[in-house]
Amino acid sequence: MGGRSVKTTAKAGVDTGSKREGQEPFIGVLRALAEAYHAFHGYSATHVRLMNLTPAQFDIIATLGNTSGLPFNQLAKRTLITKGTLTGIIDRLEAKGLVRREVLAGDRRSFRAVLTASGEALFVKVFPQHIAYLRRAFADARPGELEQMAGLLRALQQRFREATR
Repeated sequence: MGGRSVKTTAKAGVDTGSKREGQEPFIGVLRALAEAYHAFHGYSATHVRLMNLTPAQFDIIATLGNTSGLPFNQLAKRTLITKGTLTGIIDRLEAKGLVRREVLAGDRRSFRAVLTASGEALFVKVFPQHIAYLRRAFADARPGELEQMAGLLRALQQRFREATR
């Protein structure tokens, strides 16, 4: 895994799985989750920036692709971008001619974001390229490994949802 020895990994501040005195056992899980997310984000963002987009802009274009548009509240939920931040990102995508706002029928205070023809063309071009780029990270996955990872992540998600209730 990355060619780093356990000794080197421990020096770099990465939890190697050993429990520290007085540390809760789940802390290693949370640390691994955060580090996995940061590794994914760094890998993905490198490619997205080559497309002259920010990761958040790409996320919005990818989410709106193949849809007739989404209300801001749904778009915020699907992208995990707060509504306040979403407005600024939509502003920048509008300035690039990739997204437009439409007033929702029956609620003149609410908008939905819709890809323009240029935005849809960009989606059709960059989304498959990015999927191919991400596929490289999973190319050597053993049979059943992806399903196992997804199952464990869903179980973790469920634990947090239940704890919230």
